[in-house]
Amino acid sequence: MKSYWIDSEKEKEKYKELKEDIETDICIIGGGITGVSVSYYLNKYKIKNVILEKDRICSRTSGYSTAKVTSQHGLFYKYLIDSQGIEFAKKYYEANEEAIQNISQIINKESIDCNFTRESAYVFTQKIEDVQKIKDEVQAVQSFGGKANYVEAQDIQINKINAESDCRIKALAAIEFPNQGMINPYKYVSGLAKVCENSGTQIYEHSKVMDFEEAEKGYHIILENGSRVKAKYVVIATKYPIVNFPGMYFLKMYQSTSNVIVVEPKGELFEGLYINSEDPTISLRTIQEKGANFVVVAGFDHKTGSKIELENGYQYLEKVAKDMYPNCKVKYRWNTEDCISLDKIPYIGEFSNTMPHVYVATGYNKWGITSSNVAANIIVDKIMGKESEYEEVFRATRLEPMKNHKEMRNMIKESIHSLVLNKLDIPEETESQIENGQGGIVEIEGKKVGIYKNNQGEVFKVKPVCMHLGCELAWNNLDKTWDCPCHGSRYTYEGKLIYGPSVKNLETY
Repeated sequence: MKSYWIDSEKEKEKYKELKEDIETDICIIGGGITGVSVSYYLNKYKIKNVILEKDRICSRTSGYSTAKVTSQHGLFYKYLIDSQGIEFAKKYYEANEEAIQNISQIINKESIDCNFTRESAYVFTQKIEDVQKIKDEVQAVQSFGGKANYVEAQDIQINKINAESDCRIKALAAIEFPNQGMINPYKYVSGLAKVCENSGTQIYEHSKVMDFEEAEKGYHIILENGSRVKAKYVVIATKYPIVNFPGMYFLKMYQSTSNVIVVEPKGELFEGLYINSEDPTISLRTIQEKGANFVVVAGFDHKTGSKIELENGYQYLEKVAKDMYPNCKVKYRWNTEDCISLDKIPYIGEFSNTMPHVYVATGYNKWGITSSNVAANIIVDKIMGKESEYEEVFRATRLEPMKNHKEMRNMIKESIHSLVLNKLDIPEETESQIENGQGGIVEIEGKKVGIYKNNQGEVFKVKPVCMHLGCELAWNNLDKTWDCPCHGSRYTYEGKLIYGPSVKNLETY
């Protein structure tokens, strides 16, 4: 479960824990790519700001990304035109294209060594029935002046890797977005954090925020250790908002888990960034830095906490890698989560119409590198009283996503089942039936207990109820975690929080 990106930076900057009450203009909750980017732009206006990170800078979603810097977000623009109109789709595209340029400029101006390279980004299909979808997407992007090309099978480079094998990826067609990019996300964010610190940002690690409350002329941000930050403005940059009300983002999105492996290939590397248009997802890119020549294979997306009907996700991705490079070796593997909005558009801007001077950025739909820069610019513009031409595209308080009745119905159905119906279910297994290296929910003295037995037979017991909104947890035997099928919180087998929106560990027995 170790990320290559985090492992690639041996000399990590350390920031102290906040152990006292302080005051600032703007408090940024979350030290990932969004929070640090917001701080960077605030410093241009010399606005006093603080970053509070519960773990280490870039240690969660940002540090586990595939780190494609692209405005190509799958077969997405025809969907946008059909659902929102051509001008809306054009602005979404332009916002992300602008973000690519912004990131490039930051890297050059601040001399951040993060292996940024320009590449074309491709969406490909291996299904003959989906070739027309590729053509329709090209036409959609070109209709508003976007740069996109249709690519025939013989010109798709991944088709030429291990060309003699019958098992290789056989892309039948692709759409190309030229002049996109890729980075090492940990080196980018950690480098940007140093720039922010040198410009006056106060950065605190191991400083978990539990809540915040309104105070005179601002807010009090409350940390787990009892420390408080008084701020005029609050930016929630925690991937999933840690505050449920009044924003109610738990009704407007869910979390999806992706698996990632990094392999050392025996053979020529390909150029470009790739993702397929069908399920299960396959996402491909390369890593070439300081003698490292690796291929990243990611995907096998699934709703967090759901039962996976197909084979082990890592095994599936390894099969894809070995189809391309039969003698490759797996060097890293991990998984990561992201929030999926019901209308597939991020929520950026005011957290709620009833909570002034609180801003949020969430629902990146797995395209967080460019989305984070879009978010940082919109939020800082809002704080400075400036108009952003992209504000309405990403408006966080919009209610339209809740009109997606199919997705909403599925979310409510799953939440009710987890909250109510599962409480009536009697677990099928008993503690004695759980084998070493396995976990599950059993009944002990009339109570549901989540247990895990390690390979030595040591037993860990938790209350299998999410500390966010009380949903019953699902045991993930692949990663040995307790996962929430409602809103995506994840916990170790010991009950320690890995991913929010929960801010608390599980209760243990």
